[in-house]
Amino acid sequence: MSRTSFATFGNELYSGKRSYPFVAKRNLWFLIAGLAILISIIIPVVKGGFNLGIDFRGGSEFTVSATDNTDASIGEAAVTDVVPDAVPRVTNIAADTMRVQTERLTDDETLSVRDNLISGYGVGEDQVTSSFVGPTWGEDVSRQALIGFGVFVLLAAILMAIYFRTWKMALAAMAALVVVMVVTAGLYSLSNFEVTPSAIIGFLTILSYALYDTVVVFDKIRENTADGATSTRRTFAEQVNLAVNQTLVRSINTSVVAILPVASILFIGSFLLGAGTLQDLSLALFIGIILGTLGTIFIAAPLYAALRLNEPDLKKQEKKVLDRRALEAVSAGAHPAR
Repeated sequence: MSRTSFATFGNELYSGKRSYPFVAKRNLWFLIAGLAILISIIIPVVKGGFNLGIDFRGGSEFTVSATDNTDASIGEAAVTDVVPDAVPRVTNIAADTMRVQTERLTDDETLSVRDNLISGYGVGEDQVTSSFVGPTWGEDVSRQALIGFGVFVLLAAILMAIYFRTWKMALAAMAALVVVMVVTAGLYSLSNFEVTPSAIIGFLTILSYALYDTVVVFDKIRENTADGATSTRRTFAEQVNLAVNQTLVRSINTSVVAILPVASILFIGSFLLGAGTLQDLSLALFIGIILGTLGTIFIAAPLYAALRLNEPDLKKQEKKVLDRRALEAVSAGAHPAR
């Protein structure tokens, strides 16, 4: 779409000349969201849980730096030669750096694996480091993340209810946020990427982005529906739908601007340049930013409309709008244009 046609597209959306039925087809979006949540819950259950990183499950970790050879099989052999039953995870985390993770090793096993890595990758003793991470650290991180998530959701809901002066907007925003988080977690599990502290940071960052987009759209909805109970031009559902269409171009532009640097980190930095430590963070952000925008458009705004459609004042207002349109249709039929 050229720049001119995109501007025309935006102008038509803002004026109402072009409109997409986000609110009218809300039941379809809710059904899709429900199925997405169900699938997102089933995926980790079928796979036996998330692929937890060493920070959450504990174990031994070796880092080999300044190596010209990034063959993962060398790292795997270095571990299995010492502990045949081990299932090591070898990752190229930078252009010349390899990371080897396995279950907790004894001191003798650690020294043997370290010697194997030195000889296998052809590096000096000072270029191989080893460490042990206990599972309690991961448990502490998980607990703190859950507490942070709960506090954030509670405070955000209270602040939104106060700011918009209705708990229904807060409820709709939180419901969309839950959809975004659950589906993001499901897709993350499907990718089999490790859940690391960086991934948790990415998930928590998604919260603020998703709510920011929702607040912008809700602001426009509040503006459009300020005289919702008395206006006879559009029904309440139509006014909400108009607000979503009017902010659609802005939502697309904001998402594209936000997703470009994240996509660069994910696809160029991680996959092409080998910056493996950024994969988990960038993947969580990449999925979450896209879903956050979709959650606002297809879940939050339509759900807010659904929560208010049965209010007596809005039912009366809708009847007035429909009566006016029926009267105008009769009048137009009695006096057809020549």
